Amino acid sequence: MIRITPRISLDESEIEENFVRASGPGGQNVNKISSAVQMRFDVVNSPSLPPLVKERLIRLAGKRMTREGVLVISAQRHRTQERNRADALERLSDLIVEAAKPVIMRRPTRPTLASKVRRLEAKETRSKVKSLRRPPDADR
Repeated sequence: MIRITPRISLDESEIEENFVRASGPGGQNVNKISSAVQMRFDVVNSPSLPPLVKERLIRLAGKRMTREGVLVISAQRHRTQERNRADALERLSDLIVEAAKPVIMRRPTRPTLASKVRRLEAKETRSKVKSLRRPPDADR
């Protein structure tokens, strides 16, 4: 079991890992060893996640989510499989933790009297500045 939050933990069988060859640093080693990790997690069919967390996770994942509802995380920052695997797992858990946070609804507030007065004074000042830019009237 992989512990994400006190209430959410994933079974290791829900995560599928594929190791592929990575690009980037590693010298000749990069041509011989498959050190990059492609981690897949089926969000839609996961029994470990509550429905609200699933919805938010799908929204947060963006392009990393497939049409079937599978979250794909690629990690190839490091030179070893173990570090890339840990990096991908950490990124997955960070996404789930972010999705598990409750959404705080904004309460609409009314402007204070002081802010209304400041706004009206600013408008009055701006009006005076603009009136001074006008050409003088021909009648006067």
